[in-house]
Amino acid sequence: MTLTAAPSRRRIEWIDLARGLALVAMATYHFSWDLEFFGYLEPGTAGTGPLKWYARSIAASFLILVGVSLVLAHGNGIRWRGYGKRLAMVAGAAAAITLVTWYATPGAFIFFGILHQIAVASVLGLVFLRVPAITLACLAAAWFSVPFWAKSELFSDPHLLWVGLSPFPPRSNDFVPLFPWFAAVLAGMAFARFMIDTGVTQRLADRPPHRNQFTRALRFIGRHSLITYLLHQPLLVACIYLYSLVMPASSVDAFVRSCVTPCMEQASEQACSAFCGCAANRLTEEGLFDGVFGGEITPQSNPRVAELLQQCTIEAGIDGN
Repeated sequence: MTLTAAPSRRRIEWIDLARGLALVAMATYHFSWDLEFFGYLEPGTAGTGPLKWYARSIAASFLILVGVSLVLAHGNGIRWRGYGKRLAMVAGAAAAITLVTWYATPGAFIFFGILHQIAVASVLGLVFLRVPAITLACLAAAWFSVPFWAKSELFSDPHLLWVGLSPFPPRSNDFVPLFPWFAAVLAGMAFARFMIDTGVTQRLADRPPHRNQFTRALRFIGRHSLITYLLHQPLLVACIYLYSLVMPASSVDAFVRSCVTPCMEQASEQACSAFCGCAANRLTEEGLFDGVFGGEITPQSNPRVAELLQQCTIEAGIDGN
């Protein structure tokens, strides 16, 4: 099959608007994650309950839009120059995030996050550009099902963790593996192919969204999604850090936060959050917290502190050996 250059086409502003909304949603989730990191929210808040599913729905929306955009831009023929430039930018940004997070949080650095998934999906998706909508939808469902029946310890090798079929999820602040997340890209490609077949794309191009300041802002960041993604988190962290200088979080929250990170070298985030919260509560009840937090008291110098920490280790289900 030969793919020739696609003819020029009008930009569908609804796609930019949808991408802009997804970016705003992502920023609100990362804001909650940052608040937790600085001690303003309980440990584990951003990674459990409704916020966990909120984060997954945001990731899915981004990947669906990747599939939609891939078909709309290259479905009639790959425009290699624009495709190569975009792929290089995404892959370069993904590599930069890996390096930065490896330096900042080596115990949970991002080795295959959302940008890594988008880079791989942009290449893998080329195979499916001419596949009919119904077939793409079936492939998406099949791809999504794979982790439910194909997990194996063979994929626990560090070089294969990105596939997503290890029974032991790796520690990472953002992990979006090939299985099942490429299914969302396939679903987006199916949706785009359906829209083309039914003439919806033409109607959307003919009827752009109502233009006001709000939609203009969303479409602007949607058109510049990569730079928005890279800049929003440093800006959020900087703002919360400045706020913390004026209104710092409580010492108990700071203790828990400083406790969880090193603990995660040996146990899961959930277990570490339980252990550190237990330790803070037990030490406070015994009147030992200020001394331990200030460094004047250690488990070696005070047997009672060691005993309390051992109790919390058992309750959190962490192997203390």
